[in-house]
Amino acid sequence: MSRHLWISARILALLVAVYAVRSVSPVHAVARPIVAVSSGTINRNERSEASQEYPNEARAIPVEQYASPVEMLMSPNGARLYVLCQESGEIQVLDAFSGRVLKRIGVGRVPRGFTLSPNADKLYVASSWDDHVAVIDTQRLQVIATWKVGAEPTSIAVDHSGTQLFVANRISNDVAVLNAKTGSEQRRLEAGRGASYLTMATDGSRLLVTHVYPNLGEYRTVPESEITVIDPHNAHVVERMPLHSIAGAFHVALSNDGHLGVVAHLHPKNLVPLAHVEHGWIFGDSITVFGTDIGKGIHGSVEVPLDELDRYFSYPFGVAIAPDKRHIYVTNAGADVVTVVDVSKLLAYIHAHPGGFAQNLGASAHYVTARIAVGANPRGVLLSRDGRHLYVANRLDDTVSVVNTSTERVEKTFPLDGPKTISALRKGERIFYSARYSFQGQIACTNCHIDSTFDGLTWDLEPDGFGIGIVDNRMLEDIRNTAPYKWNGSNPNIPTECGIRTEKYFWRSQNYNDRQLADLTLYIRSIPARPNRWRLPHGQMTSAQERGRALFVRSKDNFGNPIAEKNRCVYCHSGPMGTNQTSFDVGTGKRTDLSGVFDTPQLTNIALTAPYLHDGSARSLEEIWTLYNPADRHGRTNDLTKDQLNDLIEYLKTR
Repeated sequence: MSRHLWISARILALLVAVYAVRSVSPVHAVARPIVAVSSGTINRNERSEASQEYPNEARAIPVEQYASPVEMLMSPNGARLYVLCQESGEIQVLDAFSGRVLKRIGVGRVPRGFTLSPNADKLYVASSWDDHVAVIDTQRLQVIATWKVGAEPTSIAVDHSGTQLFVANRISNDVAVLNAKTGSEQRRLEAGRGASYLTMATDGSRLLVTHVYPNLGEYRTVPESEITVIDPHNAHVVERMPLHSIAGAFHVALSNDGHLGVVAHLHPKNLVPLAHVEHGWIFGDSITVFGTDIGKGIHGSVEVPLDELDRYFSYPFGVAIAPDKRHIYVTNAGADVVTVVDVSKLLAYIHAHPGGFAQNLGASAHYVTARIAVGANPRGVLLSRDGRHLYVANRLDDTVSVVNTSTERVEKTFPLDGPKTISALRKGERIFYSARYSFQGQIACTNCHIDSTFDGLTWDLEPDGFGIGIVDNRMLEDIRNTAPYKWNGSNPNIPTECGIRTEKYFWRSQNYNDRQLADLTLYIRSIPARPNRWRLPHGQMTSAQERGRALFVRSKDNFGNPIAEKNRCVYCHSGPMGTNQTSFDVGTGKRTDLSGVFDTPQLTNIALTAPYLHDGSARSLEEIWTLYNPADRHGRTNDLTKDQLNDLIEYLKTR
């Protein structure tokens, strides 16, 4: 069979796949935010495309309410294990010895982080899609207050006096400082882009903040990230520790004595052609260690690779340091393992290689002593106070693995409350987050689409030729019914985009069977847009947004001259998604492009997705029209005043 006939046969087989999905009613009335199709159905406007791509998707698709554990805390006496469940929007309280679920406490949509007060009488939970902190009384095990906070709170910490809360806000890129008794906000501290994870030093002297998107820099330069260091007593930033070449920094841990720190992160190789996937040139999976223990002074740091030759351990996320400081434990969320690092061997290797070894895939053999297989998509890790047990939150199979740190084996597994059947949506989500399908397990979809969104990077993909066709990574939220896909519009549907193309250029082999591709496609089509923080509660607009909308739909310029229909903003960016699903040449092509014709991107949550344009050359919405539209081909904008351009941008943020 020819290649073209094989592709046609495979797509045809996918299009007639039947989804067997069962419905289980959730215990709590919390919206399923990660993979929910609105109300479990597809609306009338979606039925045409859905019925063409997926015959059975035009009817109602029940949505399971899985727990999806991401973080854990232990009560001071070690009797209770608090498990933060992202998808079901709750805390499940477990007996730490038997794993029996004692209580389920609803806290809001997409909770991502929590912390205990110093005397453990309260549990503070950051519910990221509700923009609030839920306060739980740990004696009564019920929510006693909710406090509004910044945009998409993701992690939370409390100072040792119990008077101040620190909340990392992913969208507003800052840390809010709250009164821990009243919830009133006292100040905001600027952090990195996508501020997400907080760690307080054992002695309370400093608070470390990481961020999941790289800070915006010059076009086609290596990504730069940081660990923002805050003095909790004075509530101000005292240092910004650079993480060079890092994009996607997750959890950070500090030893009890404060002399060793570790941060888990991704090291993308986005400036070289994707063709180098066979040579380990897509992502490095690494940690950075810092502190006086590594012999480089308090500000010194060393990037440490976790990968091996011909074998990769994708997506380092959670990290913990043993109380005796003998081992570091890192969850590899895409590889379903926990990596164990021998600290003394690591320090010896660092001292023997003062020039660094971040690119040496043979290095890990000298300090990685074990890879412990756990559940699907392991995220947060927690050590018991004595260090004898390591608890691992397995997000995509709703379990907690309990690892005996002496034997380095899973001793028992705690199942969480929730559905036991695995729906097609859940299977598709597992595929999205797993690196098992890629060459040597290097990458998963989530490497470039962090938490099913985007990564803030530009890439040199292979199909167009080396050094040609530089592309910005587009957001995945709410992309159903926005075909065609890819910046040149060459992929007519998601199965083509995520099946044949992904297998050929990313995975380097055909790994999906038709059912797996159907499940993955269903998951991607079901990713909703997160709440828009620039919209007013009841759909009304501010004066600036109203003025911006008038500019968006205008038919005459400031001089009374008519604007050609195809040069009006609303022509290309029409409809509820802000795209007419057609390609145009708007004058933004570069020397690196084979063609100046590009697909019209949707406008969903466009305020979040810098950089902009097809190649990410515009660092802000303003630059789209001030730097890259000199001939007015990308809409008539050169007549706009500065205030008018600001108004237009304010309106676009509401999309």
